[in-house]
Amino acid sequence: MLFLPAAALCCLCSALVSMAAELVQDDLTLTRRVGQNVSFSCGRTDQCSSSYVWWYQKKETETFRVILDISRSTGSIDKSYNHPEKDDFTAVNKGNGCELKIEKVKVDHSASYYCSCWIRYWYYIFGSGTKLYVTASGEQVLKPVVSVYPAASRDHLEGKSSLLCVASDMFPPLVQFSWKIQKKKEDDSWDESSPAEGEQLELRESGRSASILLLHQPQNSTYKYRCEVKHEGGTVEAQTQQEISTFPPENPRQKVFVPSQYQVKLLCLLYTVLIVKSLVYCCGLSLLRILTDNGASSNYT
Repeated sequence: MLFLPAAALCCLCSALVSMAAELVQDDLTLTRRVGQNVSFSCGRTDQCSSSYVWWYQKKETETFRVILDISRSTGSIDKSYNHPEKDDFTAVNKGNGCELKIEKVKVDHSASYYCSCWIRYWYYIFGSGTKLYVTASGEQVLKPVVSVYPAASRDHLEGKSSLLCVASDMFPPLVQFSWKIQKKKEDDSWDESSPAEGEQLELRESGRSASILLLHQPQNSTYKYRCEVKHEGGTVEAQTQQEISTFPPENPRQKVFVPSQYQVKLLCLLYTVLIVKSLVYCCGLSLLRILTDNGASSNYT
């Protein structure tokens, strides 16, 4: 009876390890002119249980297609996957990884390229992919212009805040955002930068990309945030850093109104006037009732 739970736990742990594993492709994009050569790197293949690493091509309007596989031990290449451009590609093992190469790129080679292998129990892992841009007009790689702004939101009224990082005017247009955080110490110095935690939303449109970071900071604290953008032209930091301070939100229920002595006297006078007016009104009604009853008795007699 104990064997089944143990086996299930083992499978679950293996699945979690497989989900956490990933092959490393450092290049987000690569830009080449027609006729130039290019190579795509794939690292951390020591995680693979399979003897082979597969390379895939993904074009914008097509599905994944296997180009070839390469033996991790012998370096032999298999191109028996009927890829229409298989003769344009080759591969080689290099250190703790491998590379996919194209000697002379063509416009048709514009696509994203992924490496893959399988690990325990036939779980496949992939690299993050590298997108190839092939230009015929000689377009140059342009670094993005990066700026950070406080994002307008109702969350600020609820003790939260958010930051907006915008990258624009870059080629190729693909970028990768990351946020860094520094905490202010009691002596007004700053801690070393570390990755910022929080919900992130990325927006992409023609010519620009943006990342929104929703902040959940401890109260009574001050932090400095910096946006970094990874691009083929290099990593670019925001020109300005945003410093955010958080304080406990005001609670209306905790507010206590303490009137001044003058206000107390004025309130007492007001209440006295109201009481006197009420007494006069009641006495007037009583007198009117008595006079009405006496008049009625006289007429009856």
